[in-house]
Amino acid sequence: MIGLGTVLDAARLKERLGEHLEVDSRSVHAFIVGEHGDSEIAAWSSANVSGIPLHDFCEMRGHHDHEGATSEIAEKVKNSAYEIIQRKGATYYGIAMSVKRICEAIIRDERSILPISTMMDGEYGIKDVVLSMPSIVGAEGFISKVPISLSEDEIKALHKSAETLKSVLEEALE
Repeated sequence: MIGLGTVLDAARLKERLGEHLEVDSRSVHAFIVGEHGDSEIAAWSSANVSGIPLHDFCEMRGHHDHEGATSEIAEKVKNSAYEIIQRKGATYYGIAMSVKRICEAIIRDERSILPISTMMDGEYGIKDVVLSMPSIVGAEGFISKVPISLSEDEIKALHKSAETLKSVLEEALE
């Protein structure tokens, strides 16, 4: 079994970054990690555009308010589902496209790196909770996790996201 994770959120993040930087989103490499929801984290520390660190690329493109722009983009990505639900009633088309993407990676044995739901076994000091993290996906389904660089603040936010999910699980089991 594979959890959808934040495949849809990551696609939205790449699209927004591509629009902001005026480049093809396929050249943008960035992930949303953690839970799919209010405690999700845009992993800016590992984001890049064709191998160039995001902040360096932004400078090259004349964008200098990194903190403001990235914060706004992350908020738009996080809240986009709410906007779609308000307008259409659901986000099933986006979810279907994300499931299709995961299935393609499996059927074609692409070994693509996608942010799917995986059990944390001590990475970043987190255990016994399933979070969305970059993982290699191929014919076997989940193959392995892909470690990415996270800042101290991002790791703290990831811990908070893990605690959020653990508390939801505990409530459900009561």
